[in-house]
Amino acid sequence: MREPVDLRRQRILAAVQSRGAVRVSDLAVELAVSVVTVRRDVEELARVGQLRRGHGVARPVLPETQRPSAPMPPSADGGPVAVVVPERHAYLYEALHGARTVFEKAGIRIALHIAPAAPGAEQPLVERALAEGARGLLIAPRWRSRTTEEADYAWLSRLDVPAVVMERRPRRGSALHAVDTVCTDHWYGIHLAVGHLTELGHRRIVLAARDDSPTARAIRAAFTEIAADHPDVDEWAVVLSSPGAVPDRAATAENPVELPSMMAELGATAAVLHGDVDALMLVQSLRDSGVRVPEDCSVIAYDDVVAALGSTPLTAVSPPKADVGRAAAELLLQRLDPRDSEGAAAPVRRLELLPSLKVRGSTQAPRTSATTGPTAVAK
Repeated sequence: MREPVDLRRQRILAAVQSRGAVRVSDLAVELAVSVVTVRRDVEELARVGQLRRGHGVARPVLPETQRPSAPMPPSADGGPVAVVVPERHAYLYEALHGARTVFEKAGIRIALHIAPAAPGAEQPLVERALAEGARGLLIAPRWRSRTTEEADYAWLSRLDVPAVVMERRPRRGSALHAVDTVCTDHWYGIHLAVGHLTELGHRRIVLAARDDSPTARAIRAAFTEIAADHPDVDEWAVVLSSPGAVPDRAATAENPVELPSMMAELGATAAVLHGDVDALMLVQSLRDSGVRVPEDCSVIAYDDVVAALGSTPLTAVSPPKADVGRAAAELLLQRLDPRDSEGAAAPVRRLELLPSLKVRGSTQAPRTSATTGPTAVAK
């Protein structure tokens, strides 16, 4: 799926703003495009005055010592709303589109900032947005690990403008507990997935999940709780979905397990796979090992961004991504409206929207008994 040009250029700007001078060749690797493509983007961004070109590098418009350090007063029209989302995150881009419709209807401009994968990348982007006059913030931090998550709590809680955190649930009792949030109830999503599989007759289930985002951690915790307490689940396991799906790519605490081998060892007849791309790749791995989906193994994907595009369309838990964005934008507008004194002073809200289950062709009743599992799979 080719990334839109404007999003790619936002990512280039975000990298330059957060890191200073960046080599064009490094940007090409990070963006997974050619050096020629990045060079053209940099030339265009320099032409419109958004960055400076150097010999093989892209530089910020202002040197570090000249960048604004304090927010400027809002413009006469109230200024834009800053929206900060991670790069290469199709799930959150859908939420962004939901928010966009609300802001456009209200006549409010969005200043979009794409945060690169580096830890702490969001803070300089937010500071720059406020310095440029943003009057509110809608943000979905990457938070690959709990450490990077908690490092953002203090500065996010001290912002001078209304802010809504989207698809993130800060730790209870933290400095960010009293900030508006809108997110998906991922516990309910896993409840739907396990319930669907057990109703079909599956008794041994594996979760192959990422471990590098708040959503991934919520899914893992929910599956562990639900599977352990479910009267119709006899055996279950949680494994890492891919080698790169960890907070620290150098970490070795948990190694990815070959899903076919794990399923055979457990006698499992079903798997829940997070997220969609990993799910599609794991289904291919199962098929390469002789495990047919859904004949030998039922599969449910979690995210439902591209799950329906597989050669066998995958049954999927579908978070209300666009609705999360719309609800977050509506909540922020309520905080920003000077005519709505009650809205501006209303209690802080932590909204949760329920996902749904889209049943497609990758789930069916098991062919074999739950006690024997897919015995045709060789370890």
